[in-house]
Amino acid sequence: MFNESSFDVFTIDGLDDRMSAIRSEIQPIFTTIGPPICEKLSQNFNRPFYLHIAQHRRRTVHPPENTWAAMSEGKRGYKMNAHFQIGIWPEYIFIWLSIIDQPKNQKEMAEILLQNLTIFDSLPKDSMISLDHTKPELLPLTPENLKSALIRLNTVKKAEFQIGRVIKKESSLWHNPAKAMQYIEETYTHLFPIYDLLT
Repeated sequence: MFNESSFDVFTIDGLDDRMSAIRSEIQPIFTTIGPPICEKLSQNFNRPFYLHIAQHRRRTVHPPENTWAAMSEGKRGYKMNAHFQIGIWPEYIFIWLSIIDQPKNQKEMAEILLQNLTIFDSLPKDSMISLDHTKPELLPLTPENLKSALIRLNTVKKAEFQIGRVIKKESSLWHNPAKAMQYIEETYTHLFPIYDLLT
């Protein structure tokens, strides 16, 4: 499970050194917790989900500011459809349902969600929204923020929408890996009905 060493990776300078630390400190965590999440997803939706761990191969100079793993129905990739993510910024771990990088049915997904706004009412009160997977900024889940984010997803080609919860670096959950995993799994369970709408 994530710990202080996981977050310290992002204090390391240089692409090669930070990538080496990501591979040794963070990717083994994805390899450990990703398969049980995929299994939970596969059982719930009655179709296979696959784990994809970000490799950051396109980077040649700047070290990654965050890293993640995706759980999706796509065996070869995940960005073309809505998918689940778990990942880490220097400040927090994120647990998302993600629509990023201009998926083929972005507009249709935005319209479906705009027509079913009440489905978000059952999400936990500490749920958050991210409008850009390359930036750490978060918005609290409020009716105003939600509607604005979905309208943007519907009308702006490069818009993104991620929703779920985060666990801050300083959270006491990291002292109890079992509780942290329970929180992660509960977050995804709350997001299942939304994902169901999109598929």
